[in-house]
Amino acid sequence: MNWSEISRILHSVCLVLAICALNLTCQNCLGTTDILPFPEDPQQILERTCFQTGSAWSINGNLRSDVAIVYGIDPGLPERIKTWRDRGYRIHVMTGVSWGNYQDYLYGRYDGINHEDEAQTERNGNKVSHGGDVYYMCPGINFGKFLCVGVQRALDAGAEAIHLEEPEFWVKSGYSEGFKREWQSYYNEPWQAPHSSVDAQWRASKLKYYLYRRALQQVFDYVQNYNAKTGKKVRCYVPTHSLINYAQWQIVSPESSLARLNGCDGYIAQVWTGTARESNQYKGIVKERTFETAFLEYGAMQNLVRATGRQVWYLNDPIEDNPNYDWDDYRINWESTLVASLLQPEVWRYEVAPWPERIFGGKYPKKAPVNERKTIPPAYATELQIVMNTLNDMNQTIIDWHDANFGFGLLVSDSLMFQRGEPIKKDLLLSNFYGVAMPFVKHGIPLMPVQLENLTVKDYLQGYKVLVLSYTGMKPLTSDVHAPLAQWVRNGGSLLIVDDDKDPYNSVREWWNSEGLTYKTPREHLFHELGLTDDLFASGKPVNVGSGLVSWLSINPEKLAAAADGDKLLLNKVKDMTDIKNMPWRESDHFLLRRGPYLIGAGLDESVISEPETINGRFVSLFDPELSVRSSVSLTPGSRFFLLDLNSIKDNQIKVLASACKTLPKNNSTSYISYTVEGIANTPAIVLMHVPGIKPGKITLDGQEITKYSYLASDELLWVKFDNTSSPRELKLEFTR
Repeated sequence: MNWSEISRILHSVCLVLAICALNLTCQNCLGTTDILPFPEDPQQILERTCFQTGSAWSINGNLRSDVAIVYGIDPGLPERIKTWRDRGYRIHVMTGVSWGNYQDYLYGRYDGINHEDEAQTERNGNKVSHGGDVYYMCPGINFGKFLCVGVQRALDAGAEAIHLEEPEFWVKSGYSEGFKREWQSYYNEPWQAPHSSVDAQWRASKLKYYLYRRALQQVFDYVQNYNAKTGKKVRCYVPTHSLINYAQWQIVSPESSLARLNGCDGYIAQVWTGTARESNQYKGIVKERTFETAFLEYGAMQNLVRATGRQVWYLNDPIEDNPNYDWDDYRINWESTLVASLLQPEVWRYEVAPWPERIFGGKYPKKAPVNERKTIPPAYATELQIVMNTLNDMNQTIIDWHDANFGFGLLVSDSLMFQRGEPIKKDLLLSNFYGVAMPFVKHGIPLMPVQLENLTVKDYLQGYKVLVLSYTGMKPLTSDVHAPLAQWVRNGGSLLIVDDDKDPYNSVREWWNSEGLTYKTPREHLFHELGLTDDLFASGKPVNVGSGLVSWLSINPEKLAAAADGDKLLLNKVKDMTDIKNMPWRESDHFLLRRGPYLIGAGLDESVISEPETINGRFVSLFDPELSVRSSVSLTPGSRFFLLDLNSIKDNQIKVLASACKTLPKNNSTSYISYTVEGIANTPAIVLMHVPGIKPGKITLDGQEITKYSYLASDELLWVKFDNTSSPRELKLEFTR
């Protein structure tokens, strides 16, 4: 069993445990105490941040995000929803699409038909399971209808949005009787064992891709009909891993096709340490590259919705599904994924945590002594809440990259998931992707994965100057993407093709070799659209097409990943084109982005050799639980920064700059100002305030004087410290001018 399968099992175990916790009575939950709702935040309607939970409200889950996504569509759902709504949260509901406690469907209690033969099944006859009889399903036509029954329970309970999580079909499956029936119906031919040929594996993956798209459309339609009848506007989202991760973990999911389905409002990009720490190969070295992998994963998810009008949240997880890492490991990797997500400035909505109860209430290993487990370190709990609250403020209009090359994209297709099984030996490192993508990121070039299926969307390629394409490991699902790609080149774009035409999947029964077309590869069809022939590239130089350029590097991208100089070979080909087009070319050992008053930075290892970039000024690190002021920051290899630039604060208003608790203005006068504060109970809170032109006097919390504060007159900054509680309190600052 490989690590991806172990990780998925751990993910399942954690989710099952979270759902089981629903039935437990805890003194930290509602009990008999009065509910004190948090004051209304006028920005809450924007749904800037959210978290998912399988539990009723508790002091360990009280993140004070705009939205609580309540998990599960079981009979206990309405009561769980009430506990969160009573505390002032907007309510969404999430449920698994491919698996869940769906035994009523499995054993025929729903429709009188036994559906055990719809469980995803491996070649050896084993059902793919989360544990026991909680199986991944091959969704028959009645499965979507069954999901709608539980979704109706969520609608009746007043859910404002439905999240249909992780439509996943394992590549290793495809042997159940249910799948065989669907094959016969879809292809009008007898089922073929997926491992028997590349053609059978390709067709099996296409069918898996279709089946979950069909199931989701059934639920989308159901919710749309509900909206039409009631006049409500309940939305539907799909929380899903990135295409990159699913391809590496050998899972098929509908991915980009969902954005074109009626009733799909967008996605949650489920990228976190558990996906981003998956090893890959660069310059012949195999290791974890969490930041770089996360940067590409988040980029791929953003490009699912780019120019489509849909929206996306970015997930961050302060721990991960594997419970055996050290707290320091969790923190370092969380900071890497968080920074990677912030380097995608088009996105400003975030799922700040899944299962907050396991973060703030769980116990995990510490470095010494061996096998001892401990709850979250107080400093990390404070850091997390500082960041989680700051993420509400990321919809900034000022976006400025420091010294970075723009307009570079790597074309990817959902079919990246289709070539991951037998009979071909799998590239577990997904080097056909990383061999092309990693050299750009490692050289400080913010490469974006560009969804091939979306090329037909108007203006989708706007802003891109250079695109890289390889049909090794993936194929275009339709021919109509080549015409807009060719037109983009003629209009001035530069296209680099990295492909040796030796992929066995070029021979599968597909559009390029059927219905009158006789191309040996889809690349040949693209060349036809471009008016090119292979012999034009004999010199190795780029070829003019209209106002643009095409270059061809005839190599398998996997070889680029394995070679010590693979990065130079690839980037030199790109530089040849940028030189001809007189485009600026800059390589860097870091990323640095301004988003309004915030600076996001990452120093890169395995990169160009140069002196570390140092920025001078007045900064507060939002990863620092003390929120101390620093005068300079160096982007050394492996460093990660999320900074508040104090010099960007130009107004003379008293304001909260950062806080490890939810902080909303309450009252103010000429002699005092007060805020309502609330956070995760029993964690250290800190509030950093800009207090221009005043001298702080007495500070109280619900009438009790606070003595733990410091004031820096030269910077007009005030730090106040106290312990969080899970109920709202008034923080009052008296002052003199």
